[in-house]
Amino acid sequence: MKRLHETLSQTWWNIQSSLFPWLSEELGPLTEKQQELITTLELVRIEEFVFTPCGFPGRPAQDRAAIARAFVAKMIYNLPTTRALLDRLATDKALRRLCGWECNNRVPDEWTFSRAFAEFADSRLAERVHEALIRKNYNGVLVGHISRDSTAIEAREKPIKETVIEAAPGKRGRPKKGEVRVRQQTRIEKQAEGIALADMIADLPTTCNVGTKKNSKGYKESWIGYKLHLDVADGGIPVSGLLTSASTHDSQVAIPLMHMSDERIVSLYDLMDAAYDAPQIRKVSLQLGHVPLIDVNPRWNSALKAEIAAENKRCRLVGHKPAEVIRYHERSTVERVNARLKDEFGGRMVRVRGHAKVMCHLMFGILALTANQLMTLVT
Repeated sequence: MKRLHETLSQTWWNIQSSLFPWLSEELGPLTEKQQELITTLELVRIEEFVFTPCGFPGRPAQDRAAIARAFVAKMIYNLPTTRALLDRLATDKALRRLCGWECNNRVPDEWTFSRAFAEFADSRLAERVHEALIRKNYNGVLVGHISRDSTAIEAREKPIKETVIEAAPGKRGRPKKGEVRVRQQTRIEKQAEGIALADMIADLPTTCNVGTKKNSKGYKESWIGYKLHLDVADGGIPVSGLLTSASTHDSQVAIPLMHMSDERIVSLYDLMDAAYDAPQIRKVSLQLGHVPLIDVNPRWNSALKAEIAAENKRCRLVGHKPAEVIRYHERSTVERVNARLKDEFGGRMVRVRGHAKVMCHLMFGILALTANQLMTLVT
């Protein structure tokens, strides 16, 4: 992590020694949130990824770069709606100028923000900026652990009932001599065969539906919406993420996430809970040069369950903690990131509909969270 720290230290020194004093003279004393927004905007440089139609015929569009910066500010200030963002821009002169508008009458209306957000969702703006941020800061950096998990995302949508396709009735009993019965491959088996990453992602379900899981106390709880799957590096830095239907099992997204993270960073260990206990996931992790540390899921194997309990008891009696167990404790990093995304960066306040827009909203929050965590490594 030395090189990452050196790169971020230089960035932070430039912001603190040059940018903050200059802006303080222009805007007056900066609050803590304003300093966080300035640091985030300077680190992500989102305006470099926004298409500006200057010189084209027709009426010029509103400044999309300023609107993109405003959506980043919305996540940092944890504002629930675009209307609340516009009200804040109307009363906060410093925030308005940081986003790129000198006068209040230059700020677009709410429907212009809505159209711009739809464009950002179609072009995957926040995802592209986040990927570039990770590639830039983790170039040549070795990451120890990647923690993988998912979290429920509640949405204000009507769940879509999945159409159940009834399989053709097969012949019962043992096949005849010379008869070959082809078994249909599962999604994980197709992914393990080495299909393209784009095909893996396209095969994942993305409609809004009902998800159910057990909470930490063992009780079942359900929600309507989606499920966000994240890969988080040491230090609480989100590396890659995918959004699927709420009913999608975690194990079906593990292999695409592995390939996405492997294209962006170099890591050593993959940390996953018992939901990812599948031989195909372990195999792909080893093929990528990683060490999979996955909690064993005994399922209905009572003998294996008793053996695991006995082994844990023996380790407690002698006070022995295997190295794998100590490393596995780092997996709580992804749970803390999920909690911060929901509590501080708009993860609980999804007011848009559709997979693309929900993903765009969450990625703006993940982008702000990533920049915040990167600067935390320095300060």
